Amino acid sequence: MAATTPEPRHEEARRTSQVTKVAVSNAMNLAPTDPLAVRLTNAVRAGALDELARLLDEQPELAQARIAGRRGGWRTPLHVATDWPGYFPNGPAVVRLLIEAGADPSAPSADGPSETPLHWASSSDDVEVAVALIDGGADIEAPGASIAGGGPLGNAVGYGCWHVARLLVERGARVESLWQAAALGIVERVVAFLGADPPPTQEELDGAFWQACHGGQLRMAELLLARGADINAIPEYSEQAPLDVAGSTDTRRGQLVSWLRERGATSAKQPAPEQ
Repeated sequence: MAATTPEPRHEEARRTSQVTKVAVSNAMNLAPTDPLAVRLTNAVRAGALDELARLLDEQPELAQARIAGRRGGWRTPLHVATDWPGYFPNGPAVVRLLIEAGADPSAPSADGPSETPLHWASSSDDVEVAVALIDGGADIEAPGASIAGGGPLGNAVGYGCWHVARLLVERGARVESLWQAAALGIVERVVAFLGADPPPTQEELDGAFWQACHGGQLRMAELLLARGADINAIPEYSEQAPLDVAGSTDTRRGQLVSWLRERGATSAKQPAPEQ
């Protein structure tokens, strides 16, 4: 797709990022075993608001501190609040307190494009924390996702975190790939991608079909199969077939699984039937 001129919101986010790089260079750097880092981490994860407020009052620079990672990079207190598996006690209140104290909701976790706290919240489907981050000014298009290197939406869709994925779209996140649109069931975007010149490759079409099954999107799967998608194609990033990833106990997914089986879909755990 042709490049588009960034909206003013994204230009503002870019300027903010440049300012942030200067601020980060002067940030407090802590080893993970530093007693102050341990106190801060424990207060954030426990949702101990009084203790966290006391720490921030005593040392305001803690809001933007960088705690070194054991495998490189670092994490800010907001990364701690959004770390896997998410849903820490008082998570949204912790996020709001940190942002009010000066924490950058779009801080990366390493030099260069890397995951922000919103990427992390998007990877655990912690929608209330994601709301607090976005309301606090988090850049919903910040690059660096572990899924395809893009914004938080890539993580949300890639990891099947549908609550945050829909929140991001509602808040204006761009759906810029066929696989994302298919997983979310956004028909008009998929039709636009299918009608592009050049059209999607077979690999892209198969990946979109797999993602439609991943998202439990029966009508989308029907559309893509009719356009030539391979019902049993397994993308390189997975070991599951579309039938496997569609499996669930809820009604909509049960219908999708039945539809796939009726059309000859097979599980990656079983051999395909002889022709």
